[in-house]
Order: sequence, then structure tokens, then C-alpha cells
Amino acid sequence: MENTNQPAAAKQHLTGRQWIERISFSFGNLGHSAFYGALSTYFIIYVTSGMFAGLPKAIASKLIGLITGLVVIIRLAEVVIDPILGNVVDNTNTRWGKFKPWQVIGGVTSSILLVILFTGIFGLAKVNWVLFAVVFVILFVALDIFYSLCDVSYWGMVPAISEDSKERGIFTALGSFTGSIGWNGLTMIVVPVTTFFTFIATGKHEQGPQGWLAFAIIIAIVAILSALAVAFGTTEKQNVIRDAAKEKTSIKDVFLGIIHNDQILWTSLAYLMYSIAYVSTNGVLYYLFKFVIGKPNEFWIAGLVATIIGFCTAPLYPIFNKFIPRKMLFTIGQVSMILSYILLITARTNLIMVVIGLILFNFTFAQLVTVLTLTDSIEYGQLKNGNRNEAVTLTIRPMIDKISGALSNGIVGSIALVAGMTGSATAKDMTSTNIHTFELFAFYAPLACAVLALLIFTFKVKITEKMHAEIVDELQAKLAKGDIAVAPEDATPVATDEATTILAPADGELEALTAIPDELNGFPGKGFAIKPSGNQLFAPFDGTVKFTFSTRHALGIISDSGVEMIIHVGIDTVNLRGEGFVTHYEDGQKIKANDLLMTFDPERIHQANLDDTVVVFFTQPARVQNMTAFTSGQIKHGQPVTDVTLTAKK
Repeated sequence: MENTNQPAAAKQHLTGRQWIERISFSFGNLGHSAFYGALSTYFIIYVTSGMFAGLPKAIASKLIGLITGLVVIIRLAEVVIDPILGNVVDNTNTRWGKFKPWQVIGGVTSSILLVILFTGIFGLAKVNWVLFAVVFVILFVALDIFYSLCDVSYWGMVPAISEDSKERGIFTALGSFTGSIGWNGLTMIVVPVTTFFTFIATGKHEQGPQGWLAFAIIIAIVAILSALAVAFGTTEKQNVIRDAAKEKTSIKDVFLGIIHNDQILWTSLAYLMYSIAYVSTNGVLYYLFKFVIGKPNEFWIAGLVATIIGFCTAPLYPIFNKFIPRKMLFTIGQVSMILSYILLITARTNLIMVVIGLILFNFTFAQLVTVLTLTDSIEYGQLKNGNRNEAVTLTIRPMIDKISGALSNGIVGSIALVAGMTGSATAKDMTSTNIHTFELFAFYAPLACAVLALLIFTFKVKITEKMHAEIVDELQAKLAKGDIAVAPEDATPVATDEATTILAPADGELEALTAIPDELNGFPGKGFAIKPSGNQLFAPFDGTVKFTFSTRHALGIISDSGVEMIIHVGIDTVNLRGEGFVTHYEDGQKIKANDLLMTFDPERIHQANLDDTVVVFFTQPARVQNMTAFTSGQIKHGQPVTDVTLTAKK
């Protein structure tokens, strides 16, 4: 038997190569997120303030409106294009891997194009504004495509780097951590950088085109270095790469999945309202400091507040969630956001009150709660209509983020135009009408979205931790009775007369299902149980992993001969919410008998006063024509337990 302490030891003693890989991957998202921030927020600010400097105001306003509209259209089109680009990445096959080449190609190309856009396309608007618009569309579409290729390949690296779900979680957390620094760091440096380099070029203490170009060059250099770090500092493990279903999900699939699952629908709608409010307000904070408060040099405070609060809320979430249900955490976050808008509206010129408002604004758990609620809706959908919609569910949040980001671009550009916050205007040029217009779009409209998000999540989203546990129990009962299949009928191989040998998936004491007391949720149907003596779970036959419950305590597999099975680790372990379970496979991955599937923590299970019995049951008991008898007693993983013969499908 393998050393059961091996996973813990590996975690404590990282090799030099592992350190390099983690640092390289995390640095990758620092530049990647900084690039996205520059493109999605500060490019529009540059368009409204510096791109058309020197042109008559009437022409400049028309061009600002044109560019704003084009950016919104192009960014929304990106939602449709992303699945296609995902397929391009997935079908790449080079000696360097499938993801790393696109890090280099996408990162370098998009960075060069970003710099070109921040030159104002070399002043082409002053020569021919029609030609400028045509060239702008071509360059911006190309930039968006290459950025998306870089984005898809970056996050696609996670399953390619490691088979271990916990290790993947670490890489994801590191990427998110540095991504927050890259995003919020822009807020802290944008004014000093643009002002300094404008002063170097012109001797004027203002934010001119020269400063914006220098800002873009700095971001481009960081983005290129970050992409190269990922390409040369990480290693793709080709043996675990599979077709990523989420990269092949079409927009039609996404919307059909939402329509067919009311909990996905309401959760998505609540998150969309939150995201529009959050992203739009972030996009106009610069205008608040420059044109309303009249202190653009203090804008860095907004980035500092967001960074500090972000560092606090993410680590605190799992701690809070042990005592506070996530629905209440969502409510706390939305109430904080609503209070922040009230402060920003009533005390917009008081810097101290604005800072307090920004603290409340960023104190939100909405994104974390949404991700977990959408994940739990997978089992809800499987129980309700037999469709798990895993790929669809994983695609929804990024899609909503892209939609809200595109709308934010339009809102920022529109506010600048209608409130007169363009060109060389300053706070002294603002009238009461300008300020009121700014407030209407920057605060009142997002406030309405924040309130709607709270109402929708409170009254329409029903999935709580407790309800999800009940759903899983009911789903398992239906699976055990054969009411629901692991795989679609057309994907289940036709049975033959040949028996399939089922191997023990764990070491321990072999028992019949009837040995599990009813008070411990005795399992109906056909199968067996093992009281484990170790902490590892292995494949009982050659086949395919069809799905994993979102709480990682159970998985559905199907043999090459069509035997469908659920392996369930522990009794009522759904309540651990995935804590203590580490998977070593991808859903959809082909497996061989005795492949390591999972490691689990018996001590954590026992600490929660739960039973760690491994339960194995067939999800099509009516088709199990013959199941040979087995004798209770000690068994090792890989030893035969029983032979199963299936009847042909009707």
C-alpha cells in the first residue's frame, strides 16, 4: 500500500521546481490582470481625456461616442467568440504544449497592439477620422482576440500543471491573489505615472497623451514578462490533458442550461445585477476623484482600499462561512454596497466619507457566494431534469463578467460625454447639472442594480448549504434505485454476456450494503461497502469518470462495458463541503483499474462525528442481471470483490 502521508509531505516540502512553477504562474496573472484593467477601464478614460487632444471639441465628442459604442459592441461579441478561441487553444499540438505557445503569441501580440492604441493610432484621427475608425476596429478586434487566447490558455494551464485538485486550488488562489494586485495596482499608479511622464515630455503637471502612452508601455512590458514567465516557468503534463468541456460550450448551450435550471437562472441574474453595479462604479471612480472631489492625485487611495479589503475578505470567507450561511454573507455584502452608495451620494466631496464608502463598497462576498451557489446548482439540475450542465455552469460567471465589463465601458464613455468630463476639463468646469448627471449614472443606477441583486438572491435563490445536502441525499437515493443514470442512454455501451470484475477501490473491511444502519442513511440498491483502513481511493475497473459531486465526496464512473457506479466516501460527508477530499483526475477522464482517484482525510471526517465508510453502489440495479456473492472481511485495493453482468438495454 502507498504511504498515506505522502500528500501531506509533498505539501510541506516543495521542490525548487515546484516553487518556480507556483511563482511563475502567479506572476502570470499579475501582468494579465493589469493588462485587462488597462484595457477595460483606463483605455476609455484615455479615449475621453487624451486620445483626441488637439481636435475640435465637436469632432472629438463624436469620435469618443463612436469609439465607446464600438468598444461595447466588440467586447460583447467577445462572449460569442471565446468558445471558438477555446477550441483553437484546445486543438493546438506543439512540442511546447497546447497552452504555452498562446501565452507567448497572445501576450506579446496583444501588448504591442495595446501600445499602438494608446498612441492614438499615431494621430490618424487628425488626418482622416473615417480611416481612423476603420483601423481602430481592426486593431481592437485583433487585440481582443489575442488577449482572449492568452486568457483561455492561462487558466487552461491549471489542470495541465497538476492532477491534484488541491494543488489546482492553490494555483488558482495564487493567480487570483496576484490578479487582485495587478488590477488594483493600476488604480494606485495610473495618476502618478501619467502625470510624471507628461511632465517629462511637456513640463506640465497634467495627464497628457504622452503620459498615457508611457502608462501603456509599462503595462505592456509587465504583461509580456508575465506571459513569458508562465511559458518558461511552468510545465504542461500532457498525460492529464483532456478535452476541456467548458472551452467547447457554445452560447446556445449556456442559455439553454440557464433556462432549464431555475436556480442557475436566478443566481446568474442576481450576479449580473451585482457585477454591473460593481464594475461600472469602479470604472467611474477616477471621474469622481478628478471632477467631483477635485483631487485626482488622491485616486491611488481607491486602489489601496480595494487591495486591502480584497486581501481580507477572501481569506475570511471560509472562516465566516463556518458560522454564517452563505446566503447571509451575500446579504451582508450587498447591504454594505448599498450603504456605500448612500455615502457616495450624500458625502461625495468629503474624502474621509468617500474612503469609508469605498471600504463598504469592496466588502462583498458576492463573487465567492455566486460561484459556490452555481456549483451546487449542478446537483439540483441533475435531480430536477437529469442534466448536470457542468460545463455550462462553469462558463456562466466568466460570461457575465465579460458582459458587465462591456457595459461598463459604455457607461464610462457615456458619463464622460453627457457630464462634460472630457478633454482638458477639470473640477472647476463642472456645473451642478454635470454633477447630477454623473451621480445618476455612476451611483443611482448601480444602486438600483445592487438592490435588485439583493432582492433576487433573497427571494428567488433557494439553494443553501442545507438544501444542497438534502438534494445530494435525494439524488444518491435516485441513482441507487436506478431512477437516474450516470451517463445518457445514448452514451452507455450495450451490455454483453461477458462479466465485469469489480475491484476493491480501497483497503479495509469489506461489508454488504445492508451492514450500513438506517440511521446512517442506509443505501438502497446493489453494491458493497468498505470500512477503510487507509485514505486513498482507486479505480475499480477500466472506464471513464463521468462526474464528481461539487462537494467532492462522491463520483460517478462507468466501465468500458457499461457498468455505472457511484463511489461515495463517508456517510453524510456532503456536509464537509469538500473539505478533506482531494481528487486526482478530471471529470471525463479515461481511467484504468487501480488508478489513484482520490485521497481523503479520515481524521477530518471523524472530527465532524461522521462515518468514513466507502460506499459503492450500481446506478442501474435493474440491469444488473448477475452479481456474484462476496465474503465480508479484510481486503486490499485492487483485489476482486464481485463480477457483474448486465442485461441488454431496452
